[in-house]
Amino acid sequence: MATAVIMPRQGQSVETCLLGQWFKEIGDEVKTGDLLFSYETDKASFEEEAKADGYLLARYFESGDEVPVLAEVGVIGEKGEMAVSRIETADSPAPAVEQEEQAKVIEFQVEQSVQVSGRIRISPLARNMAARMGVDLAGLKGTGPQGRIIARDVEKASLVRGRGIREQGAGIPEKLVTEQERQPAGSPRALPGNGPAKGTDFEVKPLTNIRKLIAKAMHASLQNSAQLTHHLSADARNILAIRKNFKKDFESGKIRENVTINDLVCYAVIRALKEHPQVNTHFLADRIKYFSKVHLGLAVDTDRGLMVTALQNADDLSVTGLSSRLQQLAADCRKGSINPDLLSPEAATFTVSNLGNYGVEMFTPIINLPQTAILGVCAILPRPKELGDGVYAFVPHMGLSLTYDHRALDGGEATRFLAAVRSQIENLTLLTQ
Repeated sequence: MATAVIMPRQGQSVETCLLGQWFKEIGDEVKTGDLLFSYETDKASFEEEAKADGYLLARYFESGDEVPVLAEVGVIGEKGEMAVSRIETADSPAPAVEQEEQAKVIEFQVEQSVQVSGRIRISPLARNMAARMGVDLAGLKGTGPQGRIIARDVEKASLVRGRGIREQGAGIPEKLVTEQERQPAGSPRALPGNGPAKGTDFEVKPLTNIRKLIAKAMHASLQNSAQLTHHLSADARNILAIRKNFKKDFESGKIRENVTINDLVCYAVIRALKEHPQVNTHFLADRIKYFSKVHLGLAVDTDRGLMVTALQNADDLSVTGLSSRLQQLAADCRKGSINPDLLSPEAATFTVSNLGNYGVEMFTPIINLPQTAILGVCAILPRPKELGDGVYAFVPHMGLSLTYDHRALDGGEATRFLAAVRSQIENLTLLTQ
């Protein structure tokens, strides 16, 4: 019996997904667990596995299509078996005449729902794109399921509108416009002064959906807030000694968690946030939202791009519990199995971004709005320090970079919090008891 391939729902806020790549062609044999296709939400990318054995009989959407969640994207069945139509709900096929009449009714209903009812059927992504590009939705014909306007419809309308403006008032010669029109759709066009006169020493690739979203979020963060960064360093001798003890306990089997330096820093940050609740906040233009619990954001570098996942109620966890949860969340991000709801900027109250493993001495992390601050953790390097009686020595220090939103926090508040983080890092001896 044929089995429908369904677009999964990833998080309660996700209504549509962007179909990425099909890994199977129609007619290919499929085994349970085989990768069928990749897809993206507005926060992450995923891969869908086959839920049944058989052959791929049909594909109803292709790469680049915006697909409603829980919609049927394909069919798996046995050779010679008919692929079940997406709009067919009966257990047995209806007579040909009845099917034709049903198709007419469905077509009429779609036209009515899109053109007559007055309510425009449009995906959230397409609506946001239309607002950003200034595309008028009136009269725009959708190519999505049941006439729904999707992202590619808005992009096409934007291109058509831009082309008309250039032809009518930009003063571009008709010959130039004609030559541009002859280029294949989607082909790269060289910008003046940006490429070699001849040769093929470059490749133009379209941005992935996630890359577009990262770019948009980073630009919006800097454009819509007053960010600045303070830097200082913490004596890392204690935290290195504690990490060494945890490592011994892990290798001997006394504990199951391999507690890392980053886990210990996060634990110190949580304690500092409890002391400085004005940093554990969201800035909401005309008000500030204070949180009694710490929902810690963790920046994770993945093959798909930067992801910031949230660990809810992180202040309830022990050091080993915190380590276990943080490492699991990071692994889920890299595998693409993270819950998209945890990737929402509102899911965390403060974020930690660690580039210390790369040898970065200081940097300026960008705030994940509406959060009011983010801590950058830098490399541990030897720095001179007075040990007393005029004796100086090089001791390991960890660089710390705090970016904060000056709309929400003053410099004194931010500095006192950063000093508290340093103090927690330098005085973590209680963790060994």
